[in-house]
Amino acid sequence: MPASSSPTQPPSSSASEEDDGPLRGQFLTLEGSEGVGKTTNLGVIERYLRGQNIDVLVTREPGGTALGERIRALLLDVAADESEPPMHQMAELLLMFAARAQHVATVIEPALAAGRWVLSDRFTDASFAYQGAGREMGNATVATLETLVQGSLRPDVTLYLDLDPEIAFKRIAEREHDRIEREERTFFHRVRDCYLARAAAEPERFAIVDASLDIESVERSVVAALAAKLLPA
Repeated sequence: MPASSSPTQPPSSSASEEDDGPLRGQFLTLEGSEGVGKTTNLGVIERYLRGQNIDVLVTREPGGTALGERIRALLLDVAADESEPPMHQMAELLLMFAARAQHVATVIEPALAAGRWVLSDRFTDASFAYQGAGREMGNATVATLETLVQGSLRPDVTLYLDLDPEIAFKRIAEREHDRIEREERTFFHRVRDCYLARAAAEPERFAIVDASLDIESVERSVVAALAAKLLPA
């Protein structure tokens, strides 16, 4: 994928460029399960891009908008599963896409159209992994909602921080777990397997980073993987 050190980049493959407007920005996503260090490495990526004089908007899912953040709070609230009956898996999936619809329409698409790059902590790959695989809902419903909500919008580059769930849960053992983090280990093994399968199916978009390494090694790997995707030989 061509790129340069300025925010005026070649158009994203997910949409065409207007002849009289700015060149469309690039859409980057960071994916990974719990305990992989996404928050830390999101900052690493942002600093790298800004160091390349790229105007980048950093956001997250679920969330990224006032409405999306309220939906996020609902999705992660353990009370949603302590009520009777608990949140249904289809309700969870639809709430994820409701937040995403607002996010795409009011934040992501306007930024990309204005020539800004967008870096999102998770996007629709997470829905395939968590709801499609983790909840065992399958890909078909997720794919239908993906097209309905996003149209042709897809990430240009996705970095996936990979870590065995058994190691991940040792890392987060001392913190209070949200609603999704309370799932059984088998849930997170399905999530990981889905991410790896998606990365294998789309190697031109995905880069896998071994998140089991020490912090400095992971950060170096993240920068190297990103540079390789943006500036291919």
